[in-house]
Amino acid sequence: MNNRADISALINQLSSGQTAGLSVYFLGIGGIGMSALARYFNSRGVRVSGYDKTATPLTRELEAEGMAVHYEDNIAAVDTKAAFVVYTPAIPSNHQELNYFLENGYSVMKRSEVLGLITSSSFNVCVAGTHGKTTTSSMIAHILRHSGYGCNAFLGGIASNYNTNFWTDLNNVCVAEADEYDRSFLQLSPDMAVITAVDPDHLDIYGTEEKFREGFADFSAKIKPGGWLVYKYGLDRNVSFQTTNQSSYDVENAQADSYAVNIKMQNGSYLFDASIRGERMDGFHLNMGGLHNVENAIAAIVAAKQVGISNEKIRAAVSSFRGVKRRFEYIIHNEKMVMIDDYAHHPQELKALITSAKNLFPDKKCTVVFQPHLFTRTRDFATGFAEALGMADEVYLLPIYPARELPIEGVNSELLADLMHGKAVFTCTKEALLNRVRDQKNNHQLELLITAGAGDIDRMVEPIQAILNES
Repeated sequence: MNNRADISALINQLSSGQTAGLSVYFLGIGGIGMSALARYFNSRGVRVSGYDKTATPLTRELEAEGMAVHYEDNIAAVDTKAAFVVYTPAIPSNHQELNYFLENGYSVMKRSEVLGLITSSSFNVCVAGTHGKTTTSSMIAHILRHSGYGCNAFLGGIASNYNTNFWTDLNNVCVAEADEYDRSFLQLSPDMAVITAVDPDHLDIYGTEEKFREGFADFSAKIKPGGWLVYKYGLDRNVSFQTTNQSSYDVENAQADSYAVNIKMQNGSYLFDASIRGERMDGFHLNMGGLHNVENAIAAIVAAKQVGISNEKIRAAVSSFRGVKRRFEYIIHNEKMVMIDDYAHHPQELKALITSAKNLFPDKKCTVVFQPHLFTRTRDFATGFAEALGMADEVYLLPIYPARELPIEGVNSELLADLMHGKAVFTCTKEALLNRVRDQKNNHQLELLITAGAGDIDRMVEPIQAILNES
């Protein structure tokens, strides 16, 4: 078995329960998108195993669910009987296990290709965008599930309501996060596409901002005949969307087809009404912070209305939505101290995060701990990062998380610090950060603390929380 048609036939077998003796191997199984696929195959009775660089809470969960995971690039540990191998582009080209499979005739496919095959025969709601796609796709999937409509979900984050990034349902409807990295979203076939933002990113892949935006135009062209595009108002000025049925949304701009009205902040959450393509829907309660999440909710409401879910069920589902791990997630929330953790790793995401936090808690000193993600992204958007971080009262910069990249001379956290002229900014190691947090806490100098980044800064959350909770 060594071609796409064969793998497609194998995946089709799964729907009829023909899984006896089948196994799939994952290279990079702990990635958020990879783990959702691993859970899909595991739920179908396929034997799943794989490699990842380091153990994480997510990989430990996969192991608890019955999947074998190892953490050393070791050919002796691979499943030599795997029907096919799934890998993430984050795996380096010199990886021993990857090359073993390539050199020995195994069927090896990217995660995005496999997701495309799995969803080839379902009704698909695919959510793309430089930022906002994880929360929006999770909201849509939650509304469909909570309302009883039902859906399969492949998410780019852990939905707090269910503590997972994947679930399955008998209804042949799929909600999938559509990742623009490596042009992965072009493997999908949406019946409805949602595009939240097209701010340039991944220029190491696309080369130019123009090519990046062209990628989203190409994605819109993947929408099936008669399908719908739901997009953030104003994006059509930068992208020539290739579909007939279009609908725009915005947080509160009445020129959009759908928008929020009467937005009120209440104890770190939001109350609002909505105008959805000319129809008034009142009484929404969103139990998560961030004004940008009200906008994400509008997009989710539009999508839910499009598939025919009633207003009452949509309203109830939005109210019950508990957010996504690391998306404006409250770690501590009381009168004295607020700690928020967020995945923000792009200047526009940081700007939205810090703006929303300061608006919700205007009287609190805002301290941000940021771990830059990728040398190329830091280089390409250094000025934007400095401007966004400069909105905080105090900033701590951890060393750049390299992920798949090698260092670039002159590109480091000090580069961002130097661009933040006159600001209270400090570069530090993780250990030094914990010491600083303890000192600041003891001197009552921490009021609103934000940890942000897409690397391994999430592993700092519990140690920081423990310090802040010390009596």
